[in-house]
Amino acid sequence: MSATSTPPRTPEKGSATTTRTYADSARPLPLRLLLTRDAAVLGLLVAVVSYSVVAIPNFDSQLTIYFLVLDIAPILLIALPMTLVIVTGEIDLSVASIVAVTSVLFGVLTREGAPIALAAVLAVLAGALAGAVNGLLVTKLGLPSLAVTIGTLALYRGVAVGLLGTTAITDWPDTWTDAVTATFGESQIPVIVVPLAVAAALFGLLLHLTSFGRGLFAIGLSSESARFSGVDVERTKLVAFVLTGLVSGIAGVYFTLRYGSSRGDNATGLELQVIAAVLLGGVSIFGGRGAIPGVLGGVLLIGVIGSALRLDGQSANVIQIVTGVLLIASVVSAALLGWVSRRVRRRPPTAAEAAPPAVPTAGGM
Repeated sequence: MSATSTPPRTPEKGSATTTRTYADSARPLPLRLLLTRDAAVLGLLVAVVSYSVVAIPNFDSQLTIYFLVLDIAPILLIALPMTLVIVTGEIDLSVASIVAVTSVLFGVLTREGAPIALAAVLAVLAGALAGAVNGLLVTKLGLPSLAVTIGTLALYRGVAVGLLGTTAITDWPDTWTDAVTATFGESQIPVIVVPLAVAAALFGLLLHLTSFGRGLFAIGLSSESARFSGVDVERTKLVAFVLTGLVSGIAGVYFTLRYGSSRGDNATGLELQVIAAVLLGGVSIFGGRGAIPGVLGGVLLIGVIGSALRLDGQSANVIQIVTGVLLIASVVSAALLGWVSRRVRRRPPTAAEAAPPAVPTAGGM
């Protein structure tokens, strides 16, 4: 009796036993690009702009664009560091109150005789301190950021109102107020677009091209895994909260000079617009996913909708309602897009394709 070895058959092109690779099962590139939050936000933005240009008088005027940029400036500024916080799986609801308290502090220091530039720097540093308080409560005491920042939202707003009461500081020099609303020459393009672009670029580089940014994503996916990988979770989160407070302080100074008024109720409801813009831009509320370009799209969408509604004669309450609906829709759409992306696939492999490869057999007489 002899033994012979039968070699496995070599799969032929087009045969039923051809091995399928990962690339064979992947969705086509156009479909992968369309099934993203960035694409959804861009499509919605184009739709809203197109409708507004056709249906709302003067929406496409240069003056509308001018005020649109000025209005979204504080939202964009705060949305950038807020992205870092939410990517880690945390949240900061106190940003609008930090804007208010830094605005009031800026006004009080100026009223007491401090130079405007020095008062602005001190107000921004106070914003960073407020952010540090949030971060220390979350990282050192292990408290949930939602509960912490709800508390500091009320605390900082109370401090702002307590410092000025129902009064306002409005005697700001025209040189300073004109500086934040200035335009390039005779155009209606505000000068503020330059620092906004620089800030967006810096935060984009920080999040996407540095080890610090990679640490933020790692924390959002799993704090324990990030810690075992060498990421200092507490320090990274603290830095994110400090940056949020610092930039909110800058927004507070801008807000004061933009409207020429330092008040305790400044920026009320701004946190809702910021968080809605960030989530609309594709940042996961559970952390671990997000991109600065998507956030920029979300900010523009929030700004365009608000501008269109104001030109249409709608009240601030209507704008707030729409913003709230968009915030809910951003969370729901994330789950919906995830479900669709899992369902829309190419056909599954057949039974012959899924069968294991043939193995050598022994036999013969």
